[in-house]
Amino acid sequence: MGKLRPDAILKAVGKGKGGVFVAHNKVTAEKETVRIPVPETVTLPMSQHIGAPCTPTVKKGDHVDVGQIIGDSDKYVSAPIHASISGTVTAVQEVKLANGKMAPAVTIENDGEMKLFEGIEPPNVTNKEELVKAIRASGLVGLGGAGFPTHVKLNTPPDKEIDTLIINAAECEPYITVDYRECIENSWDIMGGVYSLQELLGFKKVIIAVEDNKPQAIKILKDIADSDIDHGNIVRLMTLKSRYPQGAEKMMVLSATGRKVPAGALPADVGCVVMNVASVAFVSRYLKTGKPLTSRSVTVSGNCIKDPMNVRVPIGMELQKIIDFCGGFTEEPYKILSGGPMMGTAVTGTDVPLLKSNNAILAFTKNGARIKPERDCIRCGRCHAACPMSLIPTQIEKYAALGDADMLSKLGTSVCMECGSCAYSCPAGKPLVQHMRLAKEVMRKAGVK
Repeated sequence: MGKLRPDAILKAVGKGKGGVFVAHNKVTAEKETVRIPVPETVTLPMSQHIGAPCTPTVKKGDHVDVGQIIGDSDKYVSAPIHASISGTVTAVQEVKLANGKMAPAVTIENDGEMKLFEGIEPPNVTNKEELVKAIRASGLVGLGGAGFPTHVKLNTPPDKEIDTLIINAAECEPYITVDYRECIENSWDIMGGVYSLQELLGFKKVIIAVEDNKPQAIKILKDIADSDIDHGNIVRLMTLKSRYPQGAEKMMVLSATGRKVPAGALPADVGCVVMNVASVAFVSRYLKTGKPLTSRSVTVSGNCIKDPMNVRVPIGMELQKIIDFCGGFTEEPYKILSGGPMMGTAVTGTDVPLLKSNNAILAFTKNGARIKPERDCIRCGRCHAACPMSLIPTQIEKYAALGDADMLSKLGTSVCMECGSCAYSCPAGKPLVQHMRLAKEVMRKAGVK
C-alpha cells in the first residue's frame, strides 16, 4: 500500500456557485462508533436503492444465515439484499418505509447465533469485469445517502475515458458524523479500498476530498503509511471549504478537478467517478472477507435524543429500537428525520426499518425544529443566489402551479438535486424543495424531460 506524502494535501481547484453556510452541530464527532446489540427481529424491505426493487427469494418458515441472499432482481440497476441476522423468516409482506411508501419485505426472527452463511469467502477479483460482478454480489449501494447501486457506477462505458476517482469524505450535512468516524476508525480500510479500485480500474488520479472542518480526519489520512512507495503520487488528499452542499457529486467534481458536469450529464461524462468514503472502506473489507453488506453506521442525534451517538446497526432494525439504545427521547419529539436536516426525509413514526442508504436518525423538540412562518415572496433573489445549479426556484414554483411542463423543462427543473439551499436561504419561509418536487412530478406526468 502507498503513502500520502506530506506535500500531497491539495486545495480545491474549482469553485462552484451558490451553497450556504450552515451550523455544523457535529455533536457526535468525537464519539466512537458503538456496535448495537443484535435485535430480536429485522425487517428487510425489497426497495433499498435507486432502481428496480428486489423480489423475495425466501418464504415464511425458511431458515436464513447472515449474508444469505433474501431478495434479488434480474434488472441491471438493482442490488441484492442479504439477511443481516440469522434466524427464521416469520413474514413476507408489505411494510411501510420511512418515506411513507409501502414495499414488500422479509422479516427475520433472531436465533441468537448470528451464523455466517455457508460458502461466503473472499471473491476472486483480478480485473474490472470481476470487480463489477463482485460488487453487485455484495449488495453495495451508495452509503452516503443516495443509495445508487455501486456496481453500475463502477461499470463505466468503454467509450468514456475515466481518469479520476474522487472519494467523498465531505459530509457537509449538519449533525451527521459517520463518515468522519469512518476516516478516524477505519482509515486503513479506506486506503485499502482506494488502492484496490485504482489498480483494478486504472484510475490515473485518486483524490480524497475532506472538508477543512475535519482536521483529525485529514491528519489520519495523511499520516497512514505502509511503505515509502507512493504509487507514482496517484493518491492525493484535498481539503475543501466547509460549505453546504459541498458533498454533492457535481460540486465535488468541480472542486476537485475544475471540471463542470453539464446539465443532465453525470460525473463519468467528464472523466470522474465519485464514491462515498464509507462505500470505499466497505469495498476493502468485502474483498478481504466476502461478507456482503448487512450492517452500516448511523448517527443518532438531535436535541430530542438523550444520548446522541454513532452506532453500527444491522440493516432492517426498527428505528425506535435504535433510538432506545441511545437513551430514547428526552421529550415527545416534534420532528423526526431519516437522514440529515437538509436532505433527509421526515418520518411520521419510528416503527419503520433502517435501510442501506440511511446514514442518520435525527429527532428534535419543537424549539429545536424551528420552522419559519411562510409569507409572500419578496423577490429578493436569495434562493437563486444559493442554488448550486443556478436555477430560479420562484419561477419554477410559478410554472409548477400552472402545470406548464414545457416551461419547467426550459427552466432546468430536472437538474435540481433538492439540496434545500434555496429554502434555507428564503426569508419568506417558502417550502421551495417541496415545490421543486411538485414541478418534477408535473414534468413526469406530462412525459417531459
